[in-house]
Amino acid sequence: MGRSRRTLPEELLLLALDPTTGTTAQPQSLDLGLAGAQLVELALAGRIAPDGDRIAVVVPRPTGDPTLDCALELLRRRGAPVRAVNWIGGPRLGLRQTYLSHLERCGMVHAVAGQMCGVLPTTRYQATDTEISREIRARLDSAIRTGVPPDPRTAALAALAHAVGLGKHLYPGNEGRSSRSRLRDLIRHDPMGGLVAHAVMDVQNGVAAQPRRSPAPPGRPAAGGTRAAAEPARGVPMQPRRGTMARAAAH
Repeated sequence: MGRSRRTLPEELLLLALDPTTGTTAQPQSLDLGLAGAQLVELALAGRIAPDGDRIAVVVPRPTGDPTLDCALELLRRRGAPVRAVNWIGGPRLGLRQTYLSHLERCGMVHAVAGQMCGVLPTTRYQATDTEISREIRARLDSAIRTGVPPDPRTAALAALAHAVGLGKHLYPGNEGRSSRSRLRDLIRHDPMGGLVAHAVMDVQNGVAAQPRRSPAPPGRPAAGGTRAAAEPARGVPMQPRRGTMARAAAH
């Protein structure tokens, strides 16, 4: 993969970077979005493909991008396809800083040292070439304004921007409400981007820890019905009933 083209994680991060404060919008959900953007970029490069709600490695050959190749190798080591929601919800320590440092080395941003409350050291990142950020934003604006189906890369970027909550950052206030709605609608134009964006939102909503169950037939309790409700989760001690505690205290 040539380095002349920016990757989706880089573009998502540049979209989230506030040009005034030098901070990133939605930092917690942005970390999930960056992990998801890596999956989409690997799919665009032909290295992985969706398999239902899972991600399968189809070509393990490196892309030439060290950060993407690290993710690709981790996926390859899993052996079997992995659920997108489980992958995105996994630990991604330092991913945002990795990409910020990369953008700094490429000359797209520069670090500005500061202090919080006059004591704690902080680092802000200012864009050095605002034309790049404007070009990325213009692609989204064009897709929203014209209604013409965007290319897969732009559609995936829109889906991820919506998933991590950048809509209010990009199109604030009541005047941006219709743009935020159309940004959300762009999620349907790229299957991989849609899969990943929904996985990002599922992780934020806590769905990753709750495997989906098929609905039970009429007249039959759902899997793990009343018996499961009476048993504690594995590793969690069952709490005694209130009446039991009262009787124990009386003795």
